Amino acid sequence: MIEVNWLLFVAASLVLIAIPGQDMILVMSRSIAQGAVAGVATAAGVCSGLVVHTVVATLGLGALIQASSFMYFGLQLAGALYLAHLGLQLLRAPQQQLAMAGSVAKRPSRMFFDGALSNICNPKIAVFYLAFLPQFVAPGATHATLSLFVLGLAFALLALLVKGPIGFGAAALSGWLRAHPQSLLWLFRASGLVLLGLGLQLALQQPL
Repeated sequence: MIEVNWLLFVAASLVLIAIPGQDMILVMSRSIAQGAVAGVATAAGVCSGLVVHTVVATLGLGALIQASSFMYFGLQLAGALYLAHLGLQLLRAPQQQLAMAGSVAKRPSRMFFDGALSNICNPKIAVFYLAFLPQFVAPGATHATLSLFVLGLAFALLALLVKGPIGFGAAALSGWLRAHPQSLLWLFRASGLVLLGLGLQLALQQPL
């Protein structure tokens, strides 16, 4: 029923997922600040955002977003502003707060929401899905729409399998970093700058 090239799809997906980007920065910064639970919750949120884009792409709304410059720009601006907001939070946090990050942790549900929103508000992902997923559906497939849906869910699952362990790995460093607050300060400042840069890049990107 599902006519896809699984081997090629999994290989290509893992390469793309492993490339550092806004998702990876968000997961790592949350893990280092507040532990493995926060990192995994953020990773789960990021992947739930991918599930939303899967549904959007399957229903063909991704093509509508790509065709409508107003809709595309609205989502693009929302995503850019949210990334900038997250970056500013890291840049403006006082060093004492960073050093005590583990004791003032946000709820995992909030971490999940942050991860999900950072992806849902990025229209590039919807367009990426429309360009990437069809390449692995067999030509003339009888159930092409279902195949696209399954591929999108599989991509989200692969992302969770990669980013979840990264959350645990980053959390393992949190104790050492909190014992060396200056290192933690520079790490969070750098992460904040990266998120701000990604937000600016998203805001300035031209529609595909």
